[in-house]
Amino acid sequence: MSTLVECVPNFSEGRDKAKVDAIVEAMKGDGVYLLDREMDSDHNRCVITLVGEREAIQEAAIRGVGKAAEVIDLTQHQGAHPRMGAADVVPFIPIDGVTLEDCVAMAKHVGAEIWKRYLVPVYLYEAAAATPERQNLENVRRGQFEGLRDEVKTNPERRPDFGDAALHPTAGATVVGARKALVAYNVFLNTADVAIAKKIAKAVRQSSGGFRFVKGAGFLVRGLAQVSMNLTDFEQTPVHRVFEFVKREAARYGVSPLSSEIVGLIPKKALEDAAEWFLQVENFDSSLILENRLAAVMGGKMAVGGLRAGVEPFVEQLAAPTATPGGGSASAAAGAMAAGLAQMVASMSRGKKAYLQYEALLSDAIARLGPLREGLKASIDDDAEAYDSVMKAYKAARENAESGEAGIETALKLATSVPLSVAERAAEVGRIAASLGSVSNPNMKSDLTTAGALARAAVEGALANVEINLESMKDQDFTQAVRSRVASVKG
Repeated sequence: MSTLVECVPNFSEGRDKAKVDAIVEAMKGDGVYLLDREMDSDHNRCVITLVGEREAIQEAAIRGVGKAAEVIDLTQHQGAHPRMGAADVVPFIPIDGVTLEDCVAMAKHVGAEIWKRYLVPVYLYEAAAATPERQNLENVRRGQFEGLRDEVKTNPERRPDFGDAALHPTAGATVVGARKALVAYNVFLNTADVAIAKKIAKAVRQSSGGFRFVKGAGFLVRGLAQVSMNLTDFEQTPVHRVFEFVKREAARYGVSPLSSEIVGLIPKKALEDAAEWFLQVENFDSSLILENRLAAVMGGKMAVGGLRAGVEPFVEQLAAPTATPGGGSASAAAGAMAAGLAQMVASMSRGKKAYLQYEALLSDAIARLGPLREGLKASIDDDAEAYDSVMKAYKAARENAESGEAGIETALKLATSVPLSVAERAAEVGRIAASLGSVSNPNMKSDLTTAGALARAAVEGALANVEINLESMKDQDFTQAVRSRVASVKG
């Protein structure tokens, strides 16, 4: 299965194009694709957006940090944006075939390699942070390059996760982490009074009592006051809500938004949500967008005027006289449908006046169901591939019995782990669906009933696949650990 990871490194250079070109060139390579590059002279910072296979993008990030340490001298750097390193921040974001936990492991590997190769100390943040205090970038970067350079020598709490208690003399330190997709969103005000931007930023950011999942600061950029924000979970705190809040706060000071900007890239769903909110479109769905519908139809996922064409190929594959896809894939599909139905109910209830008191619960359900649905969808193919691996292992054992036994055991472990994860995810989907009954539109009760039934079917079918694989296993420690997890699923 292919893996796709996004990496959005921020470098402390936004004025010298040649230096940025050199950094970008260093990160290029097979399996890595440049999606975007942004340079800002006022912030004196550039943001590079890359996407690529897991191994390739790790090496690209490491090379980029090395080149930044070579061409950027922080002792000569001035800009509006806080910074502590030539390569200031290097986050990894899961896109396809990887989890946030996978990106945490990537961040730790990259951090260790950066120190080993370039003697640039590394701090881990967000999901990769070793301590709660280092989850927030602001805490890690407190004091910036100049302040941290002195404090790290005497304060053990500021010691980097990789490296000695001293910053690189010109490249400072780099912060590496793993996180969900982030929206870097700035609003320009029709004033040069940066004090107003700072007050609005204080009101909107979570750390001082504002919105959850929003970080904010005020700067003077291009002669205008700018409210600079990072939205770390745009599904729970959407862009349009933040913009309206900034607009209302600005009015208190007699100013208004002049324009806004997106730094780097933004998920399509964030703009779809904003369009739905501002246009107040009834029963809006992303499939109403021409390009989305076209992509779905061309990809064989649905048919204009009906959904049968999207489902039919999978159903026909199940009916075909072949071993895969089988019950494991069907279980994963049932779990994914359960998650989709539950998310639909939560999404159609959230934001409605009658359910405003439950908005936090609905938002939490939506945030949890999305990754569960994606994981279950991926398991449809994963289960079939795992079974095929078992068949290949048995064939190899017939040709070479001595080495084949180990191959069978390894393949069986994979074929057991996939449906076990399906059962665990589907069980969680079932619990979430059940919790939505009292906080969502009662007219959608039948959808939640269906979601619950599908989730139970997914659990039962997946566990049946687990059991049949365990019967052939010889590793008793593995079998015992699996049976413990199965017991947890059954509750």
